[in-house]
Order: sequence, then C-alpha cells, then structure tokens
Amino acid sequence: MLKFYMFLFLTFSIGIFAQNKMNTSKWRKTERDSMERAHVLFEEGHYVIAIPIYEQLLKNHPNELYLKYVNGLCGLYRSDKHGEALKYLTEVYEKNKKTSEIEFDLAKANHLNYKFDEALQLIELYKTKNKAIKPATQKQLQLLVDYCNNGKKLVANPLPATITNIGVPLNTEASEYVPVISSDESVMIYTYVGKKSLGGLQNGVNQPDPFGIYYEDVFITHKDDNGKFVEPKEIGPTINSISNDAAVALSPDAQKLFIYKDDGNNGGDLYMSSLTGADWSVPERLSGDVNSSSWEGSCSLSSDGKILYFSSERGGGFGGKDIYYSRMQPDGTWGPAVNMGDKVNTAYDDDAPFIHPDNRILLYSSKGKNSMGGYDIFRTVHNFNDSTWSDAENMGYPINSPDDDIYYVLTADGKTGYYSSGKVEGQGLQDIYRISPGLIGLTPYLALLKGTVTLDGIPVEGKVHVEIENKNANYANISSNATNGKYLVNLPAGEKYRIVYRHEGQNDQEKVLDLTSLSGYNEQVIDINFTSKPDTAKVVNTITTTGNEPKPDPVPVKNTTGSDNSPNMSNAKTGNEETAGLIFKVQIAAYKMPENYEYKKLKGLGKVEKMELDGIARFTIGGEFKSLNTATEHCNKVKTAGQSDAFITAIYNGKRIYLDELEKMGLIPVQRK
Repeated sequence: MLKFYMFLFLTFSIGIFAQNKMNTSKWRKTERDSMERAHVLFEEGHYVIAIPIYEQLLKNHPNELYLKYVNGLCGLYRSDKHGEALKYLTEVYEKNKKTSEIEFDLAKANHLNYKFDEALQLIELYKTKNKAIKPATQKQLQLLVDYCNNGKKLVANPLPATITNIGVPLNTEASEYVPVISSDESVMIYTYVGKKSLGGLQNGVNQPDPFGIYYEDVFITHKDDNGKFVEPKEIGPTINSISNDAAVALSPDAQKLFIYKDDGNNGGDLYMSSLTGADWSVPERLSGDVNSSSWEGSCSLSSDGKILYFSSERGGGFGGKDIYYSRMQPDGTWGPAVNMGDKVNTAYDDDAPFIHPDNRILLYSSKGKNSMGGYDIFRTVHNFNDSTWSDAENMGYPINSPDDDIYYVLTADGKTGYYSSGKVEGQGLQDIYRISPGLIGLTPYLALLKGTVTLDGIPVEGKVHVEIENKNANYANISSNATNGKYLVNLPAGEKYRIVYRHEGQNDQEKVLDLTSLSGYNEQVIDINFTSKPDTAKVVNTITTTGNEPKPDPVPVKNTTGSDNSPNMSNAKTGNEETAGLIFKVQIAAYKMPENYEYKKLKGLGKVEKMELDGIARFTIGGEFKSLNTATEHCNKVKTAGQSDAFITAIYNGKRIYLDELEKMGLIPVQRK
C-alpha cells in the first residue's frame, strides 16, 4: 500500500512539477507514512483533515514546492487558511508557471481573499493558455467570473452590520457550527466536532482509530439571568451517539428539534425529537412526503407548526438542492412537497431555509443568483394577499463573503442573527458568530407571547390553545414545559387571537390579544396560575397593541367559568347528542396518489369513501355518524383492526371543523387531552 501511494504521489508530483522533482529518499519513515496518510485524505477530498499533516511536513521541509502546492490547494477549503493558500499558490506560480491548472487555482485563492480584479485577470490568462476547455470547466469559470463581479458590487456598498465572535464558553479550539435558537434567544443548540465527541477518534466504521476523525454531536446551552450563554453540555443519549448526529433546526418555542441522519440506505433524512420536561425523545423520521430516497438535510418549522420548509436533492427541481415546503396534514403526516419556484431556487444549490417566526420572512442560502461566492444568504418576503414570494435579495456584505455563508438564523425581533464561520481570528476550525442587526431594511410584524404556567405556584404542563378569533380558526396548540412551566408562541400581526389555557381538573383561563393594528414587534409576558380552589368570576382580558408601546408587565388573568358561548364551558353534554348540520366521520388516510392505498385489513368495517380536499384524497370508513359517541365507538374498532392512526373528523353545515371548536360551541363534551 505504501509503495502504491508513493508511486501515485511521485507520478502526480512529476506531472505537476516537470522541472522540480521531489526526492523523499532521505525522509524519515514517519514522514513518509504521514505523506501517505495526507495523500489518501487529499485523494478522497478530505482537504481540511489533511492540512495539519501537510503543514507539519512543510515545516520540516520548507523548500519543497510540492508541499506548498498541496497546502495551498487544501487551504482553499478552510476559510481561516485562505490567506496562506494565496501565499503558497503565488509562490508556486512564480517558480513554475507550467503547473497544471495553476491559474485557475490561483484565481480561486484571489477571489477568496477579495482580490476580485486579480482573479478575473487570471481567469482570462487560463482561458488563453487552455484552448480546449471542457464544458464543465467552462461552467465553473463563468460561475467564478460571476462571483467576482457580484463581489465587487456588494463590497463597494457595505451594510451597517457588525459580526462578533460570541467567544467562550461556546466557541473552543474545536468546531462549533449550525447554531439554532428559540425565537426569544433564550436557548441555543448547535453541532460540535472535537475532543468532546462521543467515541473519540474513529475510522469510517466507528472503530477507535488514532488517525481517524471525530464525529458530530449535538450540544445545548441557554442564557442566564444576565443574558449570557452558560457552559454548553451535550444534549443527551437519546440524540447523541458514536455516529454523526447533527442538529439542523429548532422550533420557535424550542420544544422540537430537527436532526439530520444518514443510515446509509439513502441520501440522508430529517428526524424530529420532542422535549418533555428536561428530556428529549428519541428522534423519529419525519413521515409523509418530506423525506425521499434523495438527500434532505435542512429544514425550518413555521411558528404555528403547520408548514415545514426544507431542502432536498430530489428530482424535478431546478438543479442541485432546492427549497421546498410541506403542510401538516390532519393525520399528523407531512403533505406533498411543493417546490418554491424560480424566485427562490436556481440551477445551483439552494439550501438551509429559515422561516422567521412572523411566517413572512424566509432566509436561505444559495450558490446562484448574485452570490459573491459559494453559498450567500438571501431573503424573500411572502405576500399574504396573493400567496407569492418576492424576488430573493442578497443579504449583502459583510454578512456574506466570498466563501460559504449558510445556516443563518434570526431572533423574533430581527435584532440579532447567528451563523457559523471559520475566520482567521476565530478560536477553532468553525466558530459561532453574532450579527447585529440581524435584519436590515425589514421589520418583523409579530407579538412574542410567553410566560409560565403554574398550579398553586408550582410549574406544570398546561395546554395552550390559540385561535384566530375573527376567523374562528385554530392557529396553534402547544404545551408549557412540564419541568419549568414555560411556554412561548409567536403570533403574526393583523389578527385578533384568543388564547385558552388549560390544566387537568382546573377551569380554563383565557385571554384575547388584538394585533390587528400591530405595526412592528411586540413582546407580551403572561404568567398563568391555576389554583386548587379556582375563582368563580369570569374575567377575559383583551389587549390591543400597535407595537409602539413599552414592554408591558405580566398581565394577570383570572380564572374563568363558562357561559353558554365560552370555550371552557363545563357543559353537560354526553356525546350522544345529535345536532342539525353536524356529522362525524372516521378518517383512515390522506394521500396524493389514492391508487396506492390498500385497506384489506378493514374489510367488514363499512364502506371506504373518498373525498377530495386541497388536492388530497382523504379516505373515511363507515359512513356518517350523527353523534360523537357512535363515531368514537367505530373509530376504536378501526384502530383495533390495525389502523392505529385513525381519527374522528367533523363536518358542520358543509364545512370541516375542529373538535375543539365544537367544544367551544358547546356541541360536544370537553375532550380532555
């Protein structure tokens, strides 16, 4: 093996340096072994891992031009080594202009060091020297020309953004990257690679190997009372393993964590873990149309939990990775993947979507459009009137650079952004950076509602139901954390919201938040305390906010007992009642391709019927039921027969309606979750 790689290395070296052959016969055996390891890594494309080995060899043999060359090439792939890459490749070019591809490589180095004009000159020289350039190389050359021209324009018009390394205790000499945050910036989760990684140094089959690599783990931190991030810790055994485990997204309320995993059977899929108290569940692969046989590697969840934006390499897109979205279905699965179109996607890679908590501003990274190099961060804004997205805009310099800029996340107020980068002044290979302001020229329109739910002053898991009052539509159903009682929900401007707080055995408490005139960002803190001896007076508070008010103190909300129209009414309904215009059905599936559905196991339980809604074929079984109890009885039979995800759906006066809305109307008994 050693002889083979040394032969390959020497052949490669002679081909590059025809007049400058390299003699390793006087090298120590350990040095030749190091050269073999580095060259294997180089040939496999692990340039960053090969750098320390090549650097040590160059330190021992500072006059070897080949070592400068490979150090320069590897340095193109590590952002804190771009300066050294330019230095070494320039030295090679000055001493041997016949080196293969040297003008192209040197053009890349100049581009990465903001020397755009020099890069453009080298590209023209490369074209002059090489008459028969392959189409793929022609495409790469043109892309680099576009990057340089875009870079010149963007750098000439810098934006007033400050980028700061967040420092210790998060950043270390290892790699910290892909930060994800709660919308109030109180929690941060990120991916770590270094000495703390479970399993230590490993080979490709997770066996200990002193010459191996560290695998990815997920770490978590939170802010203390002084607004400082505390010492991070690994997130726990349900998520981290000795294999790669990478966090890619966090729901705005920090209760759902999305993980990327590659089990070797496909290109990689998205998984989700949920937080119960202080414990994260074992990640489960997302069901529905999000994952495919192709790569799906990043995502972002809307603040109401109903839309997932994600990137995928599946066929039928514009090229490479594209951004898609999928809507949550009534059965809890994700619906058909919809490509976001050419206002967002390009013929190049488009990745790392982040939907702001106002559900209006989408940030993502693209190698196309007017990127200044590799991935740049772009933004597009949703128009709710016609459901279109604006043409994507580059977030500008200095947020973007000639290198990859990706995985950008933003706080709810838009004041702070976070991403990871490898910069010369950093503490490790990759560090996490804070950008202020995180959003320039756009104003988020939303209210961030948060607080603590307690029972007799002790934190509990309470249910928080949010509906859009004037539309009688469900917006979100969340829970406060069982350990600390905290909850958080983001409410986009323009609506009037009714928030109902519930806890087992207690009277509901409710609040109305009027955001119809909200013209900016507002934060509301509402702490809810249930008592063992609830009050009997009904008090429903309504707050109207425009976004210009000072941050309010927590608003006390007293317990409520219901009137005939109260959603928390403890009515005397039994479930046997029949109401004119109200029917129930038992739904067993929802599919875009109904011919793919089989229901042999449910024979004998009634006729299977199909109804079309939103382009989805929805299957129900057993016909219509006039009362909730008869529907429940049939649903239980269907579940016993093997359709465990069957559920009851209701239709009132010809329109689908949520069961909790029927509760509010007093038409069915309160369904305690």
